[in-house]
Amino acid sequence: MQSNTQRTRARLIVTGLGLLCTAVSPGLAAAQDAENPPPEGWLVRLDGGGHGGGDLAFVDMPPGWHITTGPAGIFYHPDKTASGEFRVESEVFLFDPGGRNEAFGIFIGGADLDGDGQVYTYFLIRQDGSVLVKRRDGAATETLHGWTPHDAVLEWSERESDAATAKNVLAIEAGATELTFFVNGEQVHAMAREGLHVDGVVGLRVNHGLDLHVSSLDVTESR
Repeated sequence: MQSNTQRTRARLIVTGLGLLCTAVSPGLAAAQDAENPPPEGWLVRLDGGGHGGGDLAFVDMPPGWHITTGPAGIFYHPDKTASGEFRVESEVFLFDPGGRNEAFGIFIGGADLDGDGQVYTYFLIRQDGSVLVKRRDGAATETLHGWTPHDAVLEWSERESDAATAKNVLAIEAGATELTFFVNGEQVHAMAREGLHVDGVVGLRVNHGLDLHVSSLDVTESR
């Protein structure tokens, strides 16, 4: 049964975004309650492992998905992959972060995501208007482009005064030799492709204590 807070959030989504709310499901995708399964085919991996319990909700909410985190983690469908030259794009609506400056975004090049050798390259923004690019190799992460403010990011404080969310569109374009990163159609960073995790599963990364609606996660491969 939904709480008053969940029902209020659902009304905001329906009113502000024209979305249909569905039941919230707690827990890690690999160990969901049978009565509250995750979106079909999707998996979740928390940074610290274990079960998310009531601190994590990941549900279908057309168009897209609603994610509320306690712990940080990645959200992915193993069949959603990209390789060669491609573009991955996601439209994300951030609900009130309550002063927390936690990050969210997309990843590419995912492999062994359910094992000790997990790898991926990820691109994040946070509500203060900064962008970040990192790489994960197993338990270790490497910063490729440290937190850098950019005017392309719509900060929470800059949203319309009557808006329940701040909308940002994140994209990564993988070219033959370069990766280019975009927010709201504007390039915010570029780097050489060589040595990065590029081909593989694509998905979402959401850090601690965030409330998001992700309306799309699209892959366009060059022909």
